[in-house]
Amino acid sequence: MQETRQNRIARLLQKELSLIFQSQTRSMHGVMISVTRCRISPDLSICTAYLSIFPSERADELVKNITANAQTIRYELGTRVRNQLRIIPELRFFVDDSLDYIAHIDELLKK
Repeated sequence: MQETRQNRIARLLQKELSLIFQSQTRSMHGVMISVTRCRISPDLSICTAYLSIFPSERADELVKNITANAQTIRYELGTRVRNQLRIIPELRFFVDDSLDYIAHIDELLKK
């Protein structure tokens, strides 16, 4: 039962974070950030978001910037989901490098 609620909240947070990043990156030409996965702790206090960043060369720089502005992002998230959630979870951001890993494996297989 609890796991179903966690999954629903994780999907809600993923969707809303994607919309936030989409609106923020419109002014930055040539940069695209998508939220590939969200995991939420059993007590719903911590949300871990995995970000796929294009171009991947700027991924570390952008994640540092996003982590520095995590409180602002949390506030904006809170204004969007205040009717669905009582407590807005703390946000943690990590780079999802699975697409780079898949491309690397494909390169190796072609050789």
